[in-house]
Amino acid sequence: MDTGMQKYRAFWTAAECGSLTKAAERMNYTQSGISRMISDLESEWKLSLLERSKSGVRLTSDGTVLMPRVKRLLEDAEKLRMEVDALNGLQSGLIRIGTFSSAATYWLPNIIREFQKDYPNIGYEILLGDYTEIEAWVQSGAVDCGFNRLPTLPDLEEIYLEQDRLVAILPEHHPLTAYERVPLASLCEEPFMLLEKGAKAEVSEIFERNGLKPNVHFTTWDDYAVMSMVEAGLGISIVPELILRRAPYRIAVRELDVPATRRIGLTLRSRKDVSAAVRKFIEYLPLR
Repeated sequence: MDTGMQKYRAFWTAAECGSLTKAAERMNYTQSGISRMISDLESEWKLSLLERSKSGVRLTSDGTVLMPRVKRLLEDAEKLRMEVDALNGLQSGLIRIGTFSSAATYWLPNIIREFQKDYPNIGYEILLGDYTEIEAWVQSGAVDCGFNRLPTLPDLEEIYLEQDRLVAILPEHHPLTAYERVPLASLCEEPFMLLEKGAKAEVSEIFERNGLKPNVHFTTWDDYAVMSMVEAGLGISIVPELILRRAPYRIAVRELDVPATRRIGLTLRSRKDVSAAVRKFIEYLPLR
């Protein structure tokens, strides 16, 4: 994207995030870089676009008036990019993907490797986030598509990929390893390492459905941190089975005594509106 369009994208992203820091993370820039682009835009237009404070940023009255036009401009630029990609016959292009860490680790490398054999000149931007963040990125157009837990938001399209079991992980010599299927109630008696972040809290939902409450000692969205702490004997946890593929930790894995799964899929705004590169990328997904 050229420099001018990057300024518009920085302005739009900062306004949507309400924070220069979050906008910088999303766009892979430094905070000072985002701030400078927005300041340059304000200087060019001789207008104040964002009010800055310790709590974040928000649109000024002038910024509010201009934002819809900036959004349409960015959407038109994206449509232009898709048309150029199509005319080039996938000899160039960019696919922006939102994903959570286990999908990024265990699916994306294989998918991209096979895709690159046929389309070596396509580039990629990968954004790591939690389920809620990924939905927001897809909805706003910050990414072309996103791996996520299903069901997704009503206005997004979804492609089902896999059902993933949730299992208990324990230190290797923990007393609960004596069970083939660990009672969920027993997990509430131990220090619990909670793997989740954001509104779509699948592990907490398991306990809530069964009228139980875990003894949470630590909460993170970093699956490797959870497995490391369990290995060190600091507690127990419940994690999706996908995370455990090729996991380097000495931990015991047990099924739960209650059904616990998550449905994983790819989400996008509309399959008919994505670029030719994304449409072709979808053909390489491990569909079930």
